[in-house]
Amino acid sequence: MSGEVHDMPFSIPREEFMEPGHTACHGCGATLAMRYVLKALGKNTVVSVPASCWAVIPGAMPNRTLDVPMVYTPFAATGASITGLRAAFDILGKEDYNVVGFAGDGGTADIGLQSLSGAMERGHNVFYIMYDNEGYMNTGVQRSGSTPYGAETTTTPVRAEKNFKHQQKKVVADLMMAQGVPYVATATVAYPEDLIRKIGNAKKIAGPKFIQVLSPCPTGWYFPTEKTVEISRMAVQSGMFPLYEYYDGKLRVTKPSRPLSIREYVSAQDRFLHLEDEDIERLQVTVDQRMKTLLDRERETSGA
Repeated sequence: MSGEVHDMPFSIPREEFMEPGHTACHGCGATLAMRYVLKALGKNTVVSVPASCWAVIPGAMPNRTLDVPMVYTPFAATGASITGLRAAFDILGKEDYNVVGFAGDGGTADIGLQSLSGAMERGHNVFYIMYDNEGYMNTGVQRSGSTPYGAETTTTPVRAEKNFKHQQKKVVADLMMAQGVPYVATATVAYPEDLIRKIGNAKKIAGPKFIQVLSPCPTGWYFPTEKTVEISRMAVQSGMFPLYEYYDGKLRVTKPSRPLSIREYVSAQDRFLHLEDEDIERLQVTVDQRMKTLLDRERETSGA
């Protein structure tokens, strides 16, 4: 899948499984992620959601915005939940149902990582979608393992001490590749065709599938609500969030079609407003090194 995202011919399914009336913030990238994921998976789908933004986005019971069954699970237990659901559907002879864990980065990169790893290691035929808004946004914009270097959050306030996050982003998709998960991909809401195509490829694999979907959060990233798709696209074009797909033991990386500098990306979000030149340069070096590592691995796994 090496090439430019926008050049890939694809038709987005017309049927919708997410109704109007959700309670998300304006411009929420996580709502787009759920909408596109359900379009790709279809009606024979059950979704398990832990504590997260999506635990409240569907609305107050007995109402909900999704036209597929939902199961609410404890913060740390998404992997265990989809394991049990998969076993139950198989016993009932409903192997054609898609069992999906849909969790944020807090419930995936941090609190739910053990449960996720266990479900993937056991080889269950499940989907795990990590909607990555790079923080604990539902509870007040706290730092997560997936928060990028340099970002200000309510638990990493800048102030005079420059107490922004000094650790690099934990990329769970990379961890899943290292664990040997049969299908791993990254995607983002700026390129719905790419996301839907990747889910279509994942559906062909009888085993665990993991997709990390960057879902920009205007509330926690501090950018205008109408800029969600633009910020998402900039994350890809700057290399801050590379798009790739790993299956059949091969890695396929999408090269940015209109490369941007990291400075352009961080300047569009006030969570990085405090960064000085040396901070941005450090982040640029890290991003360049990561892209080089991905492209080197693409060449190695392709046999080129």
